[in-house]
Amino acid sequence: MVTAGTAGIGLETAVGLAAAGFQVTVVGRDAGRGARAVERIDGAAPAHRARFLAADLASLGAVRALAGRIAAEGPPAVLVNNVGAMFPDRLDSVDGIEASFAVNHLSPYLLTELLLPMLVDGAPSRVVNVTSGSIRTAKRVFDAVEPPGGYYGFHWYGRAKLANLAYTLDLARRLDGTGVSVFAADPGGAATDMTDGTMRDPRIVSPGLRLLWPLVRRVFDRATSGPASVAAKPSVFAATDASLEGRTGVVVGPAARPVPPFGPATDPRVAAAVLRLSRELAPVDEPAR
Repeated sequence: MVTAGTAGIGLETAVGLAAAGFQVTVVGRDAGRGARAVERIDGAAPAHRARFLAADLASLGAVRALAGRIAAEGPPAVLVNNVGAMFPDRLDSVDGIEASFAVNHLSPYLLTELLLPMLVDGAPSRVVNVTSGSIRTAKRVFDAVEPPGGYYGFHWYGRAKLANLAYTLDLARRLDGTGVSVFAADPGGAATDMTDGTMRDPRIVSPGLRLLWPLVRRVFDRATSGPASVAAKPSVFAATDASLEGRTGVVVGPAARPVPPFGPATDPRVAAAVLRLSRELAPVDEPAR
């Protein structure tokens, strides 16, 4: 199962998984895009019929409902949490939570936690959480959803992705020995719906970087100029490669090879703060509405 799998890196990940022999489920909001994604996947691997499930992954209630539907059908062998979004302006989710943190961390966190019992029961299985190089620009304080200071979309996106990476590495430690392998995959960047336009808006960076905007813009343009099919390779590698059998807590870099994790994401204090905040905002034992 690939979340946000109807376009961009998520769709290319789904195509790669289908080519590797998986029957793929893609999750997204739009039924039309879902139908086109299924047609593309089936065209690439006609022996394995794909399917689309509709869910607004910005809504924690929708995430709970999605998990309930999956639980009724049986566990996925591989869960790829590909969902991600960057916002030039500060927004709240439907749950009243700052949208970047809700979409980029709480949504994959909650879906994974709700599916954990069946992932363990159905082991061996893999969880792949998509991370980002933007984590290096993030504030590392997680006692509240929103960090101190002004809203800058790129940095807040990176902070949410840092929270999710810290959670991913902590989850790998917690599940070690259960047969569930947990990985992070860094796509490195690509030309996608998320990067088209948003990455050209100077409001997404802090005032200091705005003074260097022509240079920053060139860096962003280079980082997001590649094809989504290449950016999907780290996720496909993490989900399928035999060299990772029996391993967990591995970060797969943009070259689709293991790389050292970003140091702050390995700090137990960061992971503990992220878990406290996540459990407060998205309780796992709350029923679907």
